[in-house]
Amino acid sequence: MMVSEVIKKAMLVGLGAQEKAKEFIDELVKAGELSKSEGATLVKEWVSKAEESTKDMDHKVKDAIGAAFEKFNIPTRDDLASLEKKIQSLSARLAKLEGGDGKDAD
Repeated sequence: MMVSEVIKKAMLVGLGAQEKAKEFIDELVKAGELSKSEGATLVKEWVSKAEESTKDMDHKVKDAIGAAFEKFNIPTRDDLASLEKKIQSLSARLAKLEGGDGKDAD
């Protein structure tokens, strides 16, 4: 299972839990245990904490993947983009030295 699939499943579980919490709060409001405003406040707090938790998890996963790439010496997208720019620059310089216009350097 890929990391992205794990993250998607975790988010779906979080959304399901969010819906269950919302239903539970609605039941408390109906039973008179909470006012509507208290219920709304609880839902907002829970959603805010869930979003914060999701963002935190996203950062941790990205950091872990970045560390793994670095440990195994796997180039990142930025590394590849940098190399591509260098190749284009060298190709243009080579074409200029050869007397061309640099368009046939691919």
